[in-house]
Amino acid sequence: MNIVLDLLWLLITIIYSYLESLVKVFIPRTRKSVAGEIVLITGAGHGIGRLTAYEFAKRKSRLVLWDINKRGVEETAAQCRKLGATAHAFEVDCGNREEIYNSVNQVKKEVGDVSIVVNNAGAIYPADLLSTTDEEITKTFEVNVLGHFWITKALLPSMMKRNHGHIVTVASVCGHGGIPYLIPYCSSKFAAVGFHRTLTLELEALGKTGIKTSCLCPVFVNTGFTKNPSTRLWPVLETDEVARSLIDGILTNKKMIFVPSYLNISLILVRFLPERALAALNHIQNVQFEAVVGHKTKMK
Repeated sequence: MNIVLDLLWLLITIIYSYLESLVKVFIPRTRKSVAGEIVLITGAGHGIGRLTAYEFAKRKSRLVLWDINKRGVEETAAQCRKLGATAHAFEVDCGNREEIYNSVNQVKKEVGDVSIVVNNAGAIYPADLLSTTDEEITKTFEVNVLGHFWITKALLPSMMKRNHGHIVTVASVCGHGGIPYLIPYCSSKFAAVGFHRTLTLELEALGKTGIKTSCLCPVFVNTGFTKNPSTRLWPVLETDEVARSLIDGILTNKKMIFVPSYLNISLILVRFLPERALAALNHIQNVQFEAVVGHKTKMK
């Protein structure tokens, strides 16, 4: 009998969720304030991290900015201060566990407990598998996956104590489908999406509903890390557009942030296509970028 009641409750929940989503199409979501919140952003010296820092600065957050590029992160911090925010810049390798833990302790002493973290730092090496060095594969996973674990583990206790916080995972559409010549990157982003989903479930199981989670999944972004990207079906996004979508998702506590938003529907439809149709779709998509193939740089 209990399983019947559980299934009935599941059906009611599904119907309610769809109705709620339909209503939210016409009624704007309430946006929370992040003024005064201590926000840690990794990979803040460039691209999405830098533009996201500016968005938080406009909203008077207290910023803690990390990047392996000291000059870049200091430039971001300087601009955030011009926007009226308090900003602290740290040179940190987000693939180095010891450096992460030491930097978190320094942040706690000098600034305070972080309440919002944007795990944005990333590494990518476009190449076929045999042309990708072992060191490049290791670095990809250290930054794109393991760094998320070390940073979250270091910051989560204070969030759990107050039952307040927000953990943001910057992933990619590559975390939902593979692209040739990006095997380590795609694999790491699949892991990042899995990290987000299981962390969300665990926080709910622990009753820590005051700690929110979000995962950003954009298509190709013009950050300069991937040279000359192009596709037939998806746009190549600019960093300011992605940063605006990310901050909007954070302020509305959106769990999965796809950019462009219709990407979610596309991914659902793809799951129902047979293998031959998927191969044809990939051919039509014609994703291209510069990659090392056979130890030579080519457009692929």
